[in-house]
Amino acid sequence: MSGALEITTLYKQFGGNVAVDGLNLSIPRGEFHALLGPNGAGKTTTLRIVAGLARADAGRVTVLGHDIADDAMEAKRRMAFLPDDPQLYGKLDAMEYLEFVAGLWRVDAAVARERAEKLLAMLGLEGRRERADAFSRGMRQKLALAGALIHEPELLILDEPLTGLDAGAARLVKDLLLERVRAGGTVLLTTHILEIAERLAERISIISRGRIAAQGTMAELRARSGEGETLEDIFLALTREPGDAPA
Repeated sequence: MSGALEITTLYKQFGGNVAVDGLNLSIPRGEFHALLGPNGAGKTTTLRIVAGLARADAGRVTVLGHDIADDAMEAKRRMAFLPDDPQLYGKLDAMEYLEFVAGLWRVDAAVARERAEKLLAMLGLEGRRERADAFSRGMRQKLALAGALIHEPELLILDEPLTGLDAGAARLVKDLLLERVRAGGTVLLTTHILEIAERLAERISIISRGRIAAQGTMAELRARSGEGETLEDIFLALTREPGDAPA
């Protein structure tokens, strides 16, 4: 059985700048995986290629066995991508938005309604009747997550999903993501909040200068880096630029 996500020698440059440089990444089904790296390391570019929003210059990406370049429709059908600043249809309320998104995925209307009610309840948005353009940043983030989940994707990709959320909302989102993994789904996220990755992710990949610098469980990363006990210590050691003084 193929993994949830297989990335092989992925390469992408913009002008003369290399954003992703021969990156390899393999994520099995049912895993909570964190992709970490400093700004400009290639995280978002990699996720956009996986989601089919950007085209690689070289390399291969398969989602649950479907090549994103040659079999894009089937690959996209099995995943959802939530960017760090999702755009909503602001003239729709929460339920209308979820029913609209479900329709795009051809989810049966009755099934869509049931799923939408459950998701809105889990995220504390049930009963909200105002239009989405009146939502706070955190409410928009939660509604966008519900929209990403409405067709029950097998692979969920999230770029900074906790941006703009208060502690209570962040807890709701984390609980929902963990439930998805317990149900057999796969989650891949990026975050600058290293504590979140340390607590939630089963495995962590650290990207630096467009390549995976290290990958593994926390115990494996500690053994490789030889630096400290926290993920912050390990992250700084593995992403330190040549010539930088030790942190």
